[in-house]
Amino acid sequence: MEHSFKTIAAGVVIVVLLLQQAPVLIRATDADPLQDFCVADLDSKVTVNGHACKPASAAGDEFLFSSKIATGGDVNANPNGSNVTELDVAEWPGVNTLGVSMNRVDFAPGGTNPPHIHPRATEVGIVLRGELLVGIIGTLDTGNRYYSKMVRAGETFVIPRGLMHFQFNVGKTEATMVVSFNSQNPGIVFVPLTLFGSNPPIPTPVLVKALRVDAGVVELLKSKFTGGY
Repeated sequence: MEHSFKTIAAGVVIVVLLLQQAPVLIRATDADPLQDFCVADLDSKVTVNGHACKPASAAGDEFLFSSKIATGGDVNANPNGSNVTELDVAEWPGVNTLGVSMNRVDFAPGGTNPPHIHPRATEVGIVLRGELLVGIIGTLDTGNRYYSKMVRAGETFVIPRGLMHFQFNVGKTEATMVVSFNSQNPGIVFVPLTLFGSNPPIPTPVLVKALRVDAGVVELLKSKFTGGY
């Protein structure tokens, strides 16, 4: 009986220890804030997982508001035919430690936000005008399944964290969407730019083998992305 009690007690202790570690093991967003606000000091030399805080006395109330995405950028400024107006912590220091950020994306007719990944955030978006084809590609777990839908003004979509996705303006007029992230710095990996415009470049033989094409094709694609988007 005593042996059984000791076994049960040891099991309880192990379960308690695992539960204590659970928040660390399953956390999938930015760390929870420990103060009302922490306006980012973008000039600080302190290196932390995020930005150091300005003294509370140095923060007015303007850090709670932004008009940056009230207007968009030039949709013809790059070959993609789209323009991203970012509102992450670098552009809006008030979101530091809050685990949120936003972007506005404007599209020319036929413009695209190329296939990309946000490694640190789930994305939720709403189309404000026009109509966009939103495509999402699953991982090997789902057989690389392609999910897509035509999303029109007033409609929303969600992109699971880490999945490749894109938006494409299928309309004859300009389109606009606003997206939000559950991270102050969601990060972005543009797939074509990563493969063919890395610095230094990925060795051509690696891409030849991986993509199953000739070296000339790889070199041509690399020439298209020299200098980024």
